Amino acid sequence: MANHERNTNILLQLIKLPDNSRCAECGATDPEWASYTLGMFVCLNCSGIHRSLSSRVKSIKLDYWDDKMVEFMKSNGNAKNRALYEKAVPPYYYRPKESDCVVLKEQWIRAKYERMEFTGETKYPPLSYTTGFYEGMLWKKGKENTQFLKRKFVLSEREFTLTYYNKENESKGPKALISIKDINATFQPEKIGHPNGLQITYQDDDHTRNLYVYHESPQEIVTWYNAIRAARYAYLKTAYPTGRDAELIPKITRNYLKEGYMEKTGPLQNEPFKKRWFVLDSQNRKLFYFKGQLDAEELGVVFIGTEKKGYSVKECVPKHAQGNKWKWGVMVETPKRQFVFMCEQDREQKEWLDALKLVLSRPMSPLHQ
Repeated sequence: MANHERNTNILLQLIKLPDNSRCAECGATDPEWASYTLGMFVCLNCSGIHRSLSSRVKSIKLDYWDDKMVEFMKSNGNAKNRALYEKAVPPYYYRPKESDCVVLKEQWIRAKYERMEFTGETKYPPLSYTTGFYEGMLWKKGKENTQFLKRKFVLSEREFTLTYYNKENESKGPKALISIKDINATFQPEKIGHPNGLQITYQDDDHTRNLYVYHESPQEIVTWYNAIRAARYAYLKTAYPTGRDAELIPKITRNYLKEGYMEKTGPLQNEPFKKRWFVLDSQNRKLFYFKGQLDAEELGVVFIGTEKKGYSVKECVPKHAQGNKWKWGVMVETPKRQFVFMCEQDREQKEWLDALKLVLSRPMSPLHQ
């Protein structure tokens, strides 16, 4: 028992070290699990992924650790693990965060330890996301219905385009030719209803368009995601030749700050409220609204500037509007008009207010001046 308590205390001291104080895979704070075959510390969620891949993991606090295991953990740790398994991670390759979906975390772990993609010793031909060209079939949701159909997609880093075809016969030309300049990709498994669901957003003339796709293979959809990121990174390096990676990498792709349903009324604030799906893109300072959460094209967009430019966000109670079923109001004021939205619960009202105020507080970039 004395050895058990001593070994547990040693492990608890090890996870207080800066390199070990966050999960080696997703960065979650205070990891309470460890792989005693790889010698690093992970969170509960990532420990489950490791266990499914036959990596030997234990709870630091609940399981028994013998002296040999503890010595192995002391001589290794997260920093040494990264030096070996993350030696050659491309700058554009997405490293999952705690809040990310399972498919991103699992494929990151598989890429590191099963396929050994980042040790710098890969012997086989370049991976799909390193060649600058990728093509394959993805299941794509139809624009006007909920049916997903197989469509061919072609990504070209040289031309900075993503193309997809409605039929396998390419002689009729592409259905869409999408510029890498404006593209964004984000995993949306819950929205799309598939664990490997990916949302691709781009500009089409003056409108923002969404494509909803998935692939049966988790590895394949993550490869597509990183192939898009590789092309975006190459474009940004061309568009901003003096830009440093620290500036460019956050611009490659982005998750949206907040999404969800609110009710919306018109500019006179006495029109009937209608339920809409809202998406807050903090990087572009835009609040989009759609009829439904899987719509291909937005109904409208509200730009969120700064207080100095005449923008504000606050709670409100509508006085003249009709038909609102929800009672928790949010008002966004711009130099041109006021927008009134209603939330179903006070918690959602607070989340929207906090998210909008965060965008409001950020200085505007020269692009948005």
